[in-house]
Amino acid sequence: MKVLVWISRIIVGLLYVISGFVKLNDPLGFAYKLQEYFSAQVLNIPFLEPYALGIAIIVVVFEVVLGIFLLMGYKPKFTVWSLLLMIIFFTFLTFYSAYYDKVKDCGCFGDAMPLTPWQSFTKDIILLFFILILFLGVKHIKPIFSRLGSTVVALLSFLASLSFAYYVLMHLPAIDFRAYKIGDNIQDNMQLAPDAKRAIIDYEWTYTLNGEEKVLTDRGQGPAAYDEIIAVETKEIQAADLPKIQDFSIESEDEDLTSYFLEKDKLLMIVAYNLRSSEKEGMAKLKRLSDEALKKGYTVIGMTTSDDATKQKIKADYQLDFEFYLCDEKVLKTIVRSNPGVVILNKGTVMQKKHWNDIEDLKL
Repeated sequence: MKVLVWISRIIVGLLYVISGFVKLNDPLGFAYKLQEYFSAQVLNIPFLEPYALGIAIIVVVFEVVLGIFLLMGYKPKFTVWSLLLMIIFFTFLTFYSAYYDKVKDCGCFGDAMPLTPWQSFTKDIILLFFILILFLGVKHIKPIFSRLGSTVVALLSFLASLSFAYYVLMHLPAIDFRAYKIGDNIQDNMQLAPDAKRAIIDYEWTYTLNGEEKVLTDRGQGPAAYDEIIAVETKEIQAADLPKIQDFSIESEDEDLTSYFLEKDKLLMIVAYNLRSSEKEGMAKLKRLSDEALKKGYTVIGMTTSDDATKQKIKADYQLDFEFYLCDEKVLKTIVRSNPGVVILNKGTVMQKKHWNDIEDLKL
């Protein structure tokens, strides 16, 4: 039992620290995922959506701290009970998402390792197994530091996690796992790789031939001869690969300008998915930035989901000399975790990306 507890302790502790750190690196991304879970289409608790960011920070800090507590053997009963309650809740959540096909990516490892709900549910079941071993053998969990040392490490881990969350919120994720990271080319990421897998689908044909009902399963050709097709059912054997970027676009009210702007060698994109809720201090910085960029030969555009009246009001309020174009809200939130944020492109390649707090650090 001691050996099983040690193995379980290392596996669970490391997994919680890694999973928590990945989400702690991008708490806004995890908050967006929680909003998806809270929505009327999934758990139908939309009153929690405004509090998603606060809940996200609490959950991921707690996740990291619990992993550290377990590894060093600090307060074992509290730690194991907390792990057990947390894994039971998330196992239910991932099963619900998978069974009812509500959420396509659970967000357990953020953008670093996308998992389907069924993959996440399987991961949670395995974790539950190891946590039950810890629960049954909790007396074998011994601290590796003195009482004072454990308390100091526990406090420092909590403060470090909280400080890191605050830092990335005030700037940008320390590690960018998304398809819009610096060095990536948006046009390339909108294309499928040459070796991309195609969908494999089985077709089950129910038909009659010479008055006799028959069933044929193939890949879509259908029966060579038949009197009548009664029904056709399909089953996906292998899902098709998808491009890293699927919904990116730059649109005016009447045309798609994506290719036109992505061919520009000096494009400065100001991303504000919602102009009404964008930070006023950040918006105030855009006037000087955009004017300087225009003088240096940049094409400057805004990207938003806001309506035309809001766009015109913001342009007038802040005396902005560039146009705002339309793009999907989820895409804009993915491009940069800031409202507003700034991205510089060279023929579609991301050269620089900044939070509005760091606009002064842009090199034009």
